Amino acid sequence: MINFYDFEVFKYDWLVVIMNPAERSKTVIVNNPEQLEQYYNDHKNEIFAGYNVRHYDQYIFKGILCGFDPKKINDYIIVKKKQGWQFSSMFKKIKLIQYDVMTKRDRGLKQLEGFMGNNIKETSVPFDIDRKLTEDEINESIKYCEHDVEQTMMVFAEEKEEFESHMGLIKTFGLPLEDLGKSKPQLAAKILDAHMKPHNDEFDFKIPDCLKIERYKFILDWYKNPENFDYEKSLEVDVAGVPHMFAWGGLHGARKNYAGKGIFLNVDVQSYYPSMMIHFGYTSRNLAQPKKYEEIYHRRLEYKKNKDPRQAPLKIVLNSSYGAMKDNFNPMFDPCMANSVCVSGMLLLLDLIEKLMDHCEIIQSNTDGVLLKLRSMDDYDLIDDICWEWEERTGMRLEFDLFEKVFQKDVNNYIIVDADGHYKSKGAYVKKLNNLDNDLPIINKALIDFYLHNIPVERTINDCNDLKYFQKIVKVSSKYLCAMHGSKRLNEQTLRVFASKSQHDKGVFKVKQEGANPEKFALTPEHCFIENGDVNHMKVPEKLDRQWYIDLANQRLKDFGV
Repeated sequence: MINFYDFEVFKYDWLVVIMNPAERSKTVIVNNPEQLEQYYNDHKNEIFAGYNVRHYDQYIFKGILCGFDPKKINDYIIVKKKQGWQFSSMFKKIKLIQYDVMTKRDRGLKQLEGFMGNNIKETSVPFDIDRKLTEDEINESIKYCEHDVEQTMMVFAEEKEEFESHMGLIKTFGLPLEDLGKSKPQLAAKILDAHMKPHNDEFDFKIPDCLKIERYKFILDWYKNPENFDYEKSLEVDVAGVPHMFAWGGLHGARKNYAGKGIFLNVDVQSYYPSMMIHFGYTSRNLAQPKKYEEIYHRRLEYKKNKDPRQAPLKIVLNSSYGAMKDNFNPMFDPCMANSVCVSGMLLLLDLIEKLMDHCEIIQSNTDGVLLKLRSMDDYDLIDDICWEWEERTGMRLEFDLFEKVFQKDVNNYIIVDADGHYKSKGAYVKKLNNLDNDLPIINKALIDFYLHNIPVERTINDCNDLKYFQKIVKVSSKYLCAMHGSKRLNEQTLRVFASKSQHDKGVFKVKQEGANPEKFALTPEHCFIENGDVNHMKVPEKLDRQWYIDLANQRLKDFGV
């Protein structure tokens, strides 16, 4: 069973709300460590889940069980910005099977609530209040805490696949349930039996002997030059008529503001980084059994071939390992091998581009693939032969997909459409939105309707009467003091704003400190109204400024070369 929970901590008070859907129970505990201990003892073999529990709530929970003042732990984490586990070694002795619903560190719960169209109003009770809370303040805090737990459960339901993938790793590799609280790279390190070792050869990376670069040898030389052994450095260069950037984290190149129709071939390297790690021996040198990674790789290929769902957790282990080699807190930490993978990957892809460029038009390249335009289908066999030679020489394998239309702002924002109307996209402008990523959805819909069906953006925007589609979610980060609507200071840190035709509605701003000049939130209108209540099923009011959205959509079309 799963217990969803959330703590609220004040100077002289604390409370927790715990909801157990299986039991259909709700438990509210206020300033009562004995009651919390009893609940813990009754459920300690079950899962405790919450939003950001890995970095905050679990330490409040454990601290109260240990007899510590939760406010001191709160300030240690929030004010002093320390890691919760550093507060006391006693925390290690408390068994707590936890799962963090916060899968992306750059988004708070209120933002996700906003994306879902739900109520994002905040409590009026300040967390820095310098006295005991009144009964009314306690009740209000409980109400908002209950709301956050309910919202956490909704986020969990939206991202249940994340939880199932974690459980898949636990079950597949026979790990204890307590490991559910570890991140995927941490689990991968444990599965692969990695043990931290010192390495002092970070830039002594390996380059495969099979590499054959002729025209762009100076790029290879750039990576070999010790003067460039700096992760802040990069090389900007024209490759095949396309502006490219070679850095230490990947390769990117694209024709800017490009729109075209024709025969486009997307060439991707299958499982690129794991393939290199095995073929060239670039796995972390901290693995007790390096062959185990290869065994998992081949077992996953067999499962995938047979459409066996057991391939999913194996894929996680394989794909997490590269990132783990760059994490100095992970037992797989091995920056030399990580650099070997990344640099070799870029150079081998450059090798392929170099062989293709005289026979097609390069439209875009990225870390593991290249998009090119054929002159005609007569050239397909020639391109296929060039790719086959590269495959045989490097040991990598390529996948091919044909597309008919390309709209591209830059390497990070594009959409490619095939003959059946299916498409691949990347970037905020055209990415496929969902309930947990739903910012200015009407703009994305207008652009996709145009690209796929030639529907004018004006029609899509004017025909929509669902207010939620027009929402823009903005958040005041910890670097700022507060948000403002015109000259009015707001208590809320997260706002749902809409473009307004009314001159009485002012813009939204953020302020760093008292007396500082307000800064306008990016991509917000000059005149807007705020609706932080539930907007699901709300209709568009008369004062919504549809023209602002139309102008923004048209500007984005121009950015894509339309």
